[in-house]
Amino acid sequence: MKLIKIVITGGPCAGKSEAMTWIKNTFTKEGYGVIFVSETATELITGGIAPWTMKSPFIYQLYQMRLQIENEKIYCSAAENILQHDKVIIVFDRGMADNLGYMSSEDFNKALKLLNINDVYSRYDAVFHLVTAAKGAREDYTTDNNLARTETPDEAAALDDRLINAWKPHQNFNMIDVSDNFCDKMRCLIEKISIFLEENM
Repeated sequence: MKLIKIVITGGPCAGKSEAMTWIKNTFTKEGYGVIFVSETATELITGGIAPWTMKSPFIYQLYQMRLQIENEKIYCSAAENILQHDKVIIVFDRGMADNLGYMSSEDFNKALKLLNINDVYSRYDAVFHLVTAAKGAREDYTTDNNLARTETPDEAAALDDRLINAWKPHQNFNMIDVSDNFCDKMRCLIEKISIFLEENM
């Protein structure tokens, strides 16, 4: 079995949820087994565990990173035992480096040390960053479709920049910019993923 691990990341209101549907529809039809690992922050925040409910933002991030590690282990182990497919894609809704967008580099490195993680980039084969609608399509920016999203457009744009900087060191970092047509943005994402898979599967 050939197993490829990709991260879909991006600023708030970038289209990640819709991207998952496009990925599933496209690559399932092409014969891939497609497995999705949900965003850890959304799981925790909608469950009542959030930065503003904890004693400190750092404690929250540490719990989030711990859960993220465990989720990734479980899904990767399960993927190795999946039937019917000799080509499997694991799609992570955000990866470990995303946490750097929400904390200082000092706290991030402290957390990695506590969790005994030396490298957050080699865990994934490729990263695809969707640029937030707050950059270039501000009229489309909304918090209504995600209970875990609280950022204003300006905050979303600043966070998007931090996430880009957090992931840039990855050797297969790809950025999908805002488009006049959202479907064009999704097609660009699918095209870039397809090229990567053709070169690495």
